[in-house]
Amino acid sequence: MTSTASISPSSNKTRIRRLFERLRAEGRPALIGYLTAGDPSLERTPSLVAALERGGVDLIELGVPFSDPIADGPVIQRASERALRAGAVFRRVLEVAAEIRRRSEAPLLLFSYLNPVLRYGLEAAARDAARAGADGFLLTDLCVEEAERYLTALRAERLDTVFLAAPTSTPARLELVARHSSGFVYLVSRTGVTGERAALSEAVEPLIRAMRRITDLPLAVGFGISRPEHAAALAPLADGIVVGSAFVRLIERLGGEASLEGELEAFARSLRRACER
Repeated sequence: MTSTASISPSSNKTRIRRLFERLRAEGRPALIGYLTAGDPSLERTPSLVAALERGGVDLIELGVPFSDPIADGPVIQRASERALRAGAVFRRVLEVAAEIRRRSEAPLLLFSYLNPVLRYGLEAAARDAARAGADGFLLTDLCVEEAERYLTALRAERLDTVFLAAPTSTPARLELVARHSSGFVYLVSRTGVTGERAALSEAVEPLIRAMRRITDLPLAVGFGISRPEHAAALAPLADGIVVGSAFVRLIERLGGEASLEGELEAFARSLRRACER
């Protein structure tokens, strides 16, 4: 096992950190929206991101598609398949990120798996992501215990490293996640894969309390958050609320229709209103 004891978060204030500081002062959580880059096309992805921003999304998780997305449910799996068919390899996703950055100052978190990053080259991925205007990475299948080289590469480029904590995480794992995350900690609301759910998991509040005891980092909750009432229930508890599959399902349903951006904006606005404490 590789030790991560010597790798500590950098002290620079990234866009992600500045966002959470501002929202903490305003007394509301961040609304975080996930999209799979390249679905329905690479060319249209910046327009979809802009629609989410107009609707009140504060931080964008830009999904880098992968052929074996084991942490994702069927909605995002299908989006990854569509995006890969559209040519959304890591290099092209960075081009999309750069186009988004030319239009927007919203924080951009690259959300993917370890394989596409390793194939590109870890140090090159960190360097080129920073040049494209990305603010950090979240790799769902990267164990924090094995992340020393990853942490070193991203810290060198002043990128945030967001790790996952789950209801099944041991106290030792929670400590490691808290120690090596920067920007925020992503709390998985339930065991299993991403996807829309009818109700919030009862495991959310105990997990939030456990992480609050060991870190001052912002805590964002995702997996299964898909309705305004979910956002309203989480707003008093979490610093960030992550919605992914519900946005991606809209994209799947409307595809290339001209109404897509308007529908995304309207749904985002309903979530944003629910986040107001």
